[in-house]
This record gives sequence, structure tokens and C-alpha cells, in this order.
Amino acid sequence: MPNAKLKNYLHLHFLVFIAGFTAILGELITIKAIPLVWFRMVMAAILMFVYIKIAKVKLRIKPKSVLRLSIAGIIIALHWITFFAAIDEANISIALAMFSTGAFFASFIEPIIYKRTIIWYEILFGVIVIIGVFIITQSEIKYITGIILGISSAFLSSLFAVLNGKFLKHHTATVISFYEFLSGVLFISIYILIFENGFSAEFFNLSSLDYGYLFILASICTAYAFIAAVYVMKLISPYTVVLTYNLEPIYGIVMAIILFPEKEKMSASFYYGAVIIISTVLLNGILKNIRFLKRKGS
Repeated sequence: MPNAKLKNYLHLHFLVFIAGFTAILGELITIKAIPLVWFRMVMAAILMFVYIKIAKVKLRIKPKSVLRLSIAGIIIALHWITFFAAIDEANISIALAMFSTGAFFASFIEPIIYKRTIIWYEILFGVIVIIGVFIITQSEIKYITGIILGISSAFLSSLFAVLNGKFLKHHTATVISFYEFLSGVLFISIYILIFENGFSAEFFNLSSLDYGYLFILASICTAYAFIAAVYVMKLISPYTVVLTYNLEPIYGIVMAIILFPEKEKMSASFYYGAVIIISTVLLNGILKNIRFLKRKGS
């Protein structure tokens, strides 16, 4: 039994490592954010469909549910686009540090969606997170566009996560993900057809290396990660999963410094700001767990 528990914890940390590695792939893939996310979602949707057929998962849901999942699919597409655009405009460290502000947004989005009161310490932590962002912005003003894109990505990610929490009460993660990926592909396709050059031969003319990285991104970092995360949540408490996923920026930033030392070399103030943000996010998770255990015990 202890071995099984250890195996599940190691699996969870592997998933967090994969999440951090997504940013590394974003740096390695040479195409821009919009086509990158289109390829990612197309490939992931195909792989998810293959899994659905093998596992014999029922896809039929109500039209109203399809519409809700479609809106969430557009939100996740925009989240990924702004995230990879933040890497393009700044670097991995900036994108991941700003992504950590998602917990701050979630503390305000959750009460609206779930109709609960805002907890006092969430406001305090929100202020501390803003201070962390301010310190980073002051020292890395040259990356202001990347910082704004990173914060936008964090907001969209939080909104998506809170909405998905509601959807999981009625549908399986596989069905949710499949419809979200499809709607994301449709949304980006319409944008490309109207505002860009459409799907020319040049659009698909990528290097074999780019296709290889995109396949890893779509298969391991998207389709597998989505399904495996839900499986792990059944065996480990949701609190532990959420708290462990907050380590994603740390894993990602460390990997980025090792792999791209020149581009990822930041000022001391950046690391002060990043430590403030990530520490606040982790402390928020710990306090939430204590609050949850107290409610459970009473």
C-alpha cells in the first residue's frame, strides 16, 4: 500500500514536470502562438477521439452543455495563445512567473461562480501577489508586453479551471476536454480564415523538428496530462493535486535556466518578485486545506 501511494505521488510530480515542460516546448517550437495552439488542439482532439473510441466513452450530451463547453474551449484556446505569446514577447521565466498569479484571480472568480463569500486572507494574498508583480515589472520593464500577456493568460486559466470544476459534476473529463478542444480548433480556424492568410501550404510547411515537438505537446503534455490528472485526483486528495501543481512555475523556471541560460538570465529583483508570488500561492493552498479540514471535522 505505501508503495502504491508513493507511485501515485511520483506520477503527480511527473504530471507537474510535464506542465512545466510545456513552456520549454513553447520556446523550442519556431512558429507563432496562434498556429502553435491550432496544431496543439487539432492533434490533441484527434488523440482524444482515438482514446474515446478505444475506451468506448459516450460523447452524446445536451446542446446546452455543448454550448457551455464550447465557451470554455474558446477560453482555454485564448489562455494557451496568450501564454505562448508571452514566451515569444519575453521568455519562459516571465511567462511562468505571471502564470502564478492565477491563484489570485481564482480567489475572486470562485466566489462569483460558486456564489460564496470572499475569504479575508485571499484579499491580503492578492495584494501581496500584486506587489510581487510590481517588483518584477519594475526590474523587467523591457518585457512589459510579455508581462501583460502572461497575466492575461493566468486570468483565462483561472476562469477556465473554475468553470471546468462545475462541468466535472455533470460530465467526464474526457468528454469535457474533447468538446473544448473541438470548439477551440473551430474558433482559431475562423480567426485564421478571417484575419490571417488562411490555411495556405505555407501554414503546414513546418520543419520535422517542429512537428515532433508539437506531437509531444499535443500527446504527452495535453491529451495524456488531461486524462492522467483526473485519474490521479481519484487517488490523491484534490488539495494535494492543486498544491503540487503550484510547483509548475518552479519546475519550468529551473528547466528554462538550465536549457536556455542566456535568454533566461534575469535580474535579482525578478527572483524576489517570483518567490513572493509563488510562496503566496503555496501558502494560500495550505490555509485552504486547514480551513477545509476544520469544516470537515466540525
